[in-house]
Amino acid sequence: MGQVEEAAEDLPEEPTQDQEASETEEQYDDGSRPGSPLEEDPVPVPSRSPVPGPSTPAAAAPTPTPIGKRRRPQPRAEPTAVEQAILFALKERPVPPPTATREFSHIEYYLLSLAPSLERLSFYDLESDSGENTDSEPDTALPPPAKRRLTPPSGTALTAGRAAAARGEHRGAADTAVRRQDVGDQVWIGAPAPESGPEEMGKDGSVWLSVPLGTGRGRRPSQNILREIAGPTAFARHGIHDLESAFLCLMDPLLLQHIRDCTVAEARRSGIQWYLSIPELKAFIALLYVRGSFNKNLEMESLWSDEWGLPFFRSTMPRRRYRQIMRFLRFDRREERQARLASDKFALITDVWRDFVTNSIRCYRPGENVTVDEQLYPTKARCRFTQYMANKPDKFGIKFWMAADVDSKYFLNGIPYLGKDAARPAGQRLGERVVLNLMEPFMDKGRNVTTDNFFTSLSLAKCLLARNTSLVGTMNAARRELPPSAKQRAELHSTKVLKHERATLTLYQAKRKKSVSILSTLHQTVLTGTEGKRKPETITFYNTTKVGVDSLDQMARLYSTKGATRRWPVAVFCNILDLAAINAWVLYRQCTGANIARRAFILELAKELRREHMLAKAAPPATVQRPLLPLPYVPHPQVPERRRQCQINAHCKQNKTTVVCSGCKRPVCGKCVVQLEPRCLKCV
Repeated sequence: MGQVEEAAEDLPEEPTQDQEASETEEQYDDGSRPGSPLEEDPVPVPSRSPVPGPSTPAAAAPTPTPIGKRRRPQPRAEPTAVEQAILFALKERPVPPPTATREFSHIEYYLLSLAPSLERLSFYDLESDSGENTDSEPDTALPPPAKRRLTPPSGTALTAGRAAAARGEHRGAADTAVRRQDVGDQVWIGAPAPESGPEEMGKDGSVWLSVPLGTGRGRRPSQNILREIAGPTAFARHGIHDLESAFLCLMDPLLLQHIRDCTVAEARRSGIQWYLSIPELKAFIALLYVRGSFNKNLEMESLWSDEWGLPFFRSTMPRRRYRQIMRFLRFDRREERQARLASDKFALITDVWRDFVTNSIRCYRPGENVTVDEQLYPTKARCRFTQYMANKPDKFGIKFWMAADVDSKYFLNGIPYLGKDAARPAGQRLGERVVLNLMEPFMDKGRNVTTDNFFTSLSLAKCLLARNTSLVGTMNAARRELPPSAKQRAELHSTKVLKHERATLTLYQAKRKKSVSILSTLHQTVLTGTEGKRKPETITFYNTTKVGVDSLDQMARLYSTKGATRRWPVAVFCNILDLAAINAWVLYRQCTGANIARRAFILELAKELRREHMLAKAAPPATVQRPLLPLPYVPHPQVPERRRQCQINAHCKQNKTTVVCSGCKRPVCGKCVVQLEPRCLKCV
């Protein structure tokens, strides 16, 4: 059994119970008896065979032990950690010898982790560089273990790379027989690399090494281990107890107050006395949500119609008041706008967008998979950064770069695309800068980010690996770092895997004239299916995790608050409301455990948002609606000769009274009179 069997043969055989009983009276050569402290050998060590050499004399044969005498065990040097682990493995679970294709077991990985300095240890025979013989004379102590080198067992077929590794020769990264990866301060060693194919070089000088499928397994890299619990943060769990509180965690009161102040300032700039309260602003937002949940693409006149409208609109506020709020709705101060537009094209709504994104990041921790993609919010409003994208359902709109959680579809981060960025360093791709900015709050935690061919590049993968974040994404065939084989047509449904340092490139011929290139720093090995199209696991993983932003955009469109508008800040505000409704729904379900559909959540949220406004409407006024002129006080009103019915009937049912109104001289009861002076409500 190779080296493992040879080491087992060198161990002393354990005596049976009969032998122990018959040898209880035997003595050692020096007269000591069994059972003394000298008898116990704590850890048997496999003997080391000497290395023949010109300076090594032939070892003399050991002196035979007389019959009836047992040789006294000699003191030995303490076994090394590797030797103890090997002996433990032999005793607990014997393992077969490694071959050119066999992978290491978990015990073998455990043995390798005990000796990180032996970078090419792969269960070869241990040889001593010194000519010392371990079977020395009985009274001579063994010297300390000498420096060892690794040689392959006899009869094992090795490739050139493995033979060089066994000899301890350092070769290039492409020919290294054992994969080695630095994870922080820890060094891990993978299985022996199989025979590799030829090298390929990209136009930028990147060297790719072709490797067989299903090889290169090793310990799970650190960038693939999530180091925090996904879900709502402690801030969100402490503050969310109903639907409105979940919404206010994202659109906080300070943000609503900022919108209210800017709206009132715009109205008063027009020269009218106009006021808007925060409860009324929340009721206005509730109307936008209800309109989107019913998919009512109707005219504004129809929403308050008795025939086509909804009672929710008529009971919340008049149509004229809704139009006034929409007319004056602003998100910045006009007097400060010109100075900010010089450096920020998004200045008209920058503060609102930034606060919403900050609150979204503060309330939720994403899972292990994050998607980065683009969103085109449809609008034809006049804007300096409107984009045209032919592959989108709505061709025109404002483009946002977004990051979303794959599992919950929670909006994590977003950046509006405003055109050419002067702050971007020269030589850095736009897609690389976008991914690094969006993922900045979520790096160094062992997450994976999935991107499409606009963002994915080898330089981006290296930057993310430096922050303990892996990357999986498709690559454009025009990338300079790709090898020439990425542009060549291969057999249908065939897969080719190439390696560049810690990056894995999968080339899959999906169709006769279409190939797919997947760059991954998450997968150390690539397996393929056995049936059908035989898709590699990198393709399957990409198809599963690429839908984060697309699903988020689809959910936002389903119940969108978007309406006809000529002002692009209002369109962006509607997009914020759509994303806030999705995030609030995710937070509410995970914080309270409620299982509620998203449309039902939006309708209930609208009820809670307008509740305070409806209570204020139902309450009686604290003061008289119309100002009263100072009137002379009449202590005794005119009293008719007999009681007559009240002719005002404003708050009564024809009560009888003897009081007469001093203005119209008609009888008025106590319910229809103002106590300042006996005047009816119609004469006040």
